[in-house]
Amino acid sequence: MEQSGTCPVIHGAQTKVGSASMDWWPNALNLEILSQNDTKSNPMGSDFDYHEELKKLDVDALKTDLHAFMVESQSWWPADWGHYGGLMIRMAWHSAGTYRTADGRGGGGSGSQRFAPLNSWPDNVNLDKARRLLWPIKKKYGNQISWADLMILAGNIAYESMGLKTFGFGFGRTDVWQPEKDVYWGSEKEWLAPSDSRYEDLENPSSMENPLAAVQMGLVYVNPEGVNGKPDPLKTAGHVRETFARMAMNDEETVALTAGGHTVGKMHGNGSAENLEAVPAAAGLHEAGLGWMNHTTRSVGTDTVSSGLEGAWTTHPTKWDNGYFYLLFKYDWALKKSPAGAFQWEPINISEEDMPVDVEDFSVRKSPVMTDADMAMIKDPAYLEISKKFYADPDYFSNVFARAWFKLTHRDMGPVGRYFGPDVPKEELIWQDPVPAGNKSYDLTALKVKIAESGLSVSDMVSTAWDSARTYRGSDMRGGANGARIRLEPQVGWLGNEPERLNKVLSVLEPIANEFSASLADVIVLAGNVGIEIAAKLAGHKADVPFSPGRGDASREWTDIESFEPLEPIHDGFRNWVKKDYTVSAEELMLDHAQLLGLTAYEMTVLVGGMRVLGTNHSGTKHGVFTDREGSLTNDFFVNLTDMTYVWEPAGFNLYNLRNRETGQVKFTATRADLVFGSNSILRAYSEVYAQDDNGPKFVKDFIAAWNKVMNADRFDLS
Repeated sequence: MEQSGTCPVIHGAQTKVGSASMDWWPNALNLEILSQNDTKSNPMGSDFDYHEELKKLDVDALKTDLHAFMVESQSWWPADWGHYGGLMIRMAWHSAGTYRTADGRGGGGSGSQRFAPLNSWPDNVNLDKARRLLWPIKKKYGNQISWADLMILAGNIAYESMGLKTFGFGFGRTDVWQPEKDVYWGSEKEWLAPSDSRYEDLENPSSMENPLAAVQMGLVYVNPEGVNGKPDPLKTAGHVRETFARMAMNDEETVALTAGGHTVGKMHGNGSAENLEAVPAAAGLHEAGLGWMNHTTRSVGTDTVSSGLEGAWTTHPTKWDNGYFYLLFKYDWALKKSPAGAFQWEPINISEEDMPVDVEDFSVRKSPVMTDADMAMIKDPAYLEISKKFYADPDYFSNVFARAWFKLTHRDMGPVGRYFGPDVPKEELIWQDPVPAGNKSYDLTALKVKIAESGLSVSDMVSTAWDSARTYRGSDMRGGANGARIRLEPQVGWLGNEPERLNKVLSVLEPIANEFSASLADVIVLAGNVGIEIAAKLAGHKADVPFSPGRGDASREWTDIESFEPLEPIHDGFRNWVKKDYTVSAEELMLDHAQLLGLTAYEMTVLVGGMRVLGTNHSGTKHGVFTDREGSLTNDFFVNLTDMTYVWEPAGFNLYNLRNRETGQVKFTATRADLVFGSNSILRAYSEVYAQDDNGPKFVKDFIAAWNKVMNADRFDLS
């Protein structure tokens, strides 16, 4: 009998947090990381090309509109001192500042600040207002400017409008359309949880958990009040140094960015944070997507509450000048509390003319303030010397800041060839990993014959090409085969690259590259292709692996050795290797690597199966080599993996035996990175496809397509 008032649709079954079907089995391998930003979530369609749209953009008109926007204060969210510069810079900074070198994730390259969790981080209070203020400009220019580009450009124009000569700007950031769930922001379950859980030893900032770069959940960098909210500038200095280093910044860049970021704008804490309502991700429907609303007291202008600290850093907060260092060095500073109850530093006996005016009432002057991180700039000995240098030479400070700001806002964009627009600097920078253009005009057919007759094995050729290309990270477009940096330090000595074997292969391929006037980068990849074609032929398949010449060879002088250290592989499921035993399982490590390479779950599956039978395991181990025809590109890995002839049994940490049920003999050995393709229901479904009797040709075809994708992942010039 139908009940009165019964709703005919499900109640929250798939729309509430924690309602996913896989939550029933929390230990199951979650493949969602490989389906992030599925094309079905992109409203622009598969034929949309942002780079083509950029060619239509009237950059001068856009910049003119942004300059006008900075001083057109809106009543619903008025600009401090009638200028939105400080707010726009904070928005751009917090968009770009999440970048970290360890995995290349974070940063402003995708416009992800629009979505949770970033749009609701405590450190991003009221940045939803900044984006909403920009909406009329985004609406006007539409598809010709991405949110990702617009947010960073707004920060750039803000600095220019206040007097800074910026270093340049590059368009080219493409928007995502859902949260980037592949980014690990920490394991804490509460905002601003104490820092202790992120460090092995809080007194040793370098012991912070990798790949994290912020000291607490919900912060971009450090706590402005001090470590765990306890003021101590010297202690804070160590944490500032570590967080900025994890963003690829040295001491000079760190001081410049800290000072330059605090030369303009202000902090907001003239009220009670308890009056702020839910964050954007939790706000009621009537808030129209905005968060931190204050319906209890006046919440704008002078009475805005964001960080909880209250005041401007400089006397003239809408002007680019050297006022930050002027105040920092001129006065002694005492620890005080803001109206919101936050610790901040204020000058002792400051002259009235050095006090900034109120954001709304220009007849009222208020004390400037500094954070604990600001005080670190004169308390830490190294930072102090740099600060003195900047104070004595304002032009030098401006130049260093402009370059550091450019690096901050472009670090995750990859090579300079990915930049678009009239303001891209002509100067190429070492952190952009420059690679000269390579020769495309050489006898490819004869070169392939020479490689095939070189005496190198299929395993040697394929392994070397893979090792050269596998460093690519789609997170920040670094690494990859272009440049042949595998022959240079530090890569040539990486344990994962098997230095002895690598040098043997390079000693064969380098003379061949010289003979044909081809780059070594091209020859390494081509050798891998040749190896695959030989292996396919041995398996009874005719295969032609696509190849696009034109890679160049990077120089030692233009290779920043230190910056490449985070790209060193400590695991590679595709070559069945982990550097040591980790708490994270081998299959989870493999998923993370596959996502950085831009692979789908089935591409990862077919690559692993092919690499195993080609004999490319690190150090020549036989784990997962489920074939008696090693070196032939067969689907034997999948055939034997899905064969119920074998029973699987543990044989040690990350090791298993495949034992014949009838004879009791161990036929194969395996790791978790092998057997997951037969145990996980989704991966097994893919494995069964490739194990079918009629899908040998499909396996070869799909393997070559996935291989080609990895080999060309860094070839922006082909897209």
